[in-house]
Amino acid sequence: MKLIDTHAHLSFEGLAENVSDVISRAKEAGVSGCITVGTTPGEFEQVLGIAENNDGVWAAMGIHPHYAKDVSAGDIERLKEIAKSGRIVAVGETGLDFHYNFSKQDSQVELFVKHLEIAAETGLPVIVHCRNAFEQTLDVLNDFDGKLSKVVFHCYSGDEEQTQTLLERGYYISFTGIVTFKSAELARVAAKIVPTGRMMLETDCPYMSPTPMRKQKINEPALMVHTAKFIAELKEMDCEKFCDEVLETSLKFFNLAK
Repeated sequence: MKLIDTHAHLSFEGLAENVSDVISRAKEAGVSGCITVGTTPGEFEQVLGIAENNDGVWAAMGIHPHYAKDVSAGDIERLKEIAKSGRIVAVGETGLDFHYNFSKQDSQVELFVKHLEIAAETGLPVIVHCRNAFEQTLDVLNDFDGKLSKVVFHCYSGDEEQTQTLLERGYYISFTGIVTFKSAELARVAAKIVPTGRMMLETDCPYMSPTPMRKQKINEPALMVHTAKFIAELKEMDCEKFCDEVLETSLKFFNLAK
């Protein structure tokens, strides 16, 4: 099995303390690469350090919508500098979270727009966080039609209609271990619909360990193999072929060499 975990948080508690061991276990399991994602300005240097000091690890950078209320102009300028430096493979995660509303919705939209402006200027792909804000997220993306290189909706669990809408717009969709949960019928329907040429896999670790590893509180990239096997079976595909195709999609999306 050869895979890349396209969305992990190796700087978060539970993983940051033992990054080298986490990466070693992942490679032993068949997850040969990992994109570690920054979510706050305070993480930027730590995330970059993890990527630059570990083989097979790349960085993506953004400010999560939860923290929109705390963002300064200096934070945005620093993010822009990093994006232009070639040290990251994507902008994000960014987007809208109208489930928790830890920041006012207007502030979230404003921050999302600033991320998309950076992505448009640098040509980097965008990692989108969207929770209870599907139509609003598309409304913002509409203003950047034709200006963004590639867009992925991460940690996806949308319904069939939403899934078809994203595919029609040329976006990519990334699945976590949620798809293995008994309650996640919508995610399973979506996984059947999304072709491997537009699909990626992730852990979003340290959260959401997949079945049958639900009792492992700290999720990690090595466990993504369970998600891969589950979706391959769901799609009635040979697991190795499924993984090869998803890996190819991931490499192309993030402009990574084999």
